[in-house]
Amino acid sequence: MNTIYFDHAATTPMHPAAIEAYVACASAGPSNPSSLHGSGRAARERVSVARDSLAEMLGCSPAELVFTGGGTESDNAALFGAAFAQRKKGRNRIVATAVEHHAVLNVCRRLEAEGFELTILPVDEFGRVRLEDAQAAIDERTAVVSVMAGNNETGTLQPIAEIGEFARRSRALMHVDAVQAFGYLPIDLRELPIDLLSVSAHKINGPQGVGLLYVRRGTPWLPSLYGGSQERSRRAGTENVAGIAAFAAAAGIARAQRQSRWQHAESVRAEALRQLAAHLGSERFVVNGHPEFRLPHVLNVSFPGISSESMLMNLDLAGVAASGGSACNSGSLKPSHVLEAMNLPSDRIASAVRFSFGLGNTTDEAEKMAKIIATISARYA
Repeated sequence: MNTIYFDHAATTPMHPAAIEAYVACASAGPSNPSSLHGSGRAARERVSVARDSLAEMLGCSPAELVFTGGGTESDNAALFGAAFAQRKKGRNRIVATAVEHHAVLNVCRRLEAEGFELTILPVDEFGRVRLEDAQAAIDERTAVVSVMAGNNETGTLQPIAEIGEFARRSRALMHVDAVQAFGYLPIDLRELPIDLLSVSAHKINGPQGVGLLYVRRGTPWLPSLYGGSQERSRRAGTENVAGIAAFAAAAGIARAQRQSRWQHAESVRAEALRQLAAHLGSERFVVNGHPEFRLPHVLNVSFPGISSESMLMNLDLAGVAASGGSACNSGSLKPSHVLEAMNLPSDRIASAVRFSFGLGNTTDEAEKMAKIIATISARYA
């Protein structure tokens, strides 16, 4: 059975160029960038070249980038590091949205347990923050504001530039989780009012286990890992040289093909909706998320009357890989906190499935998926 992989928001297949970069680096011999001998210098050069490439893509200085072990570590390091540094200045308030990834929300709750005041911003029925709520929540005692660029479950985009301006006026630090948006949205950190930004390699056809944290020069921030002086003493531990090289290769392709990647994902998404309407009937499914402010590759759909678990199980048996929401919670039967925050009816929350598109997907696969869903739905009619 040929599997139709519609779960790119969870992880993406590595691009052949990223694999080539990884293999070339991994097969070059011992690679510890901290070593002073020839192989160490060669490894350090590979990391520097990758850092320069990613900095150019993001519109920042290479010195402002810290390589990490992935998006979760980048989120954790950003929030813990900024919050504790800001508390020294008398700032003890954290602001985040109700639809953040758990790598942010769980850190926020941990900071609350450490004595910080936590404000969770509500969202509307499309999963988007109201600017007036954000503006009212951010004041001179706010340490960090954390808002994701694009949601991993619904694809809804947040007004990060506007909220970043609110934070800047109050001298609060602005953190953006761009893990899902990186590679689709243009990001120019010279222009955006962002102090910290998290991205991950495996969401853009790079390897798992590699991430990046942007820390604007002059930002009050403390490291979370202590040990050696790697990453300018901001993240201890030997760098994943082969992974970093592959990350840069994948990012370079994503940058060069950003418009075509958007158009490709959008075409598969649009075809999926057309075919669902044709084979299932438009009255038998509901799209969750913002109709306009959204990422092109994420499609969250509810099939009222069929539980998410039943639909996903049947899709898997038919060779279609999809998700019930965040991959980090795929083993849990808990309702999506994102859809709950949107105050959707319980039957929509309980029947939601996330499809996400990317490298290798076709409109033919979208049609096949719609026909399979129609067949599954007939069993529950």
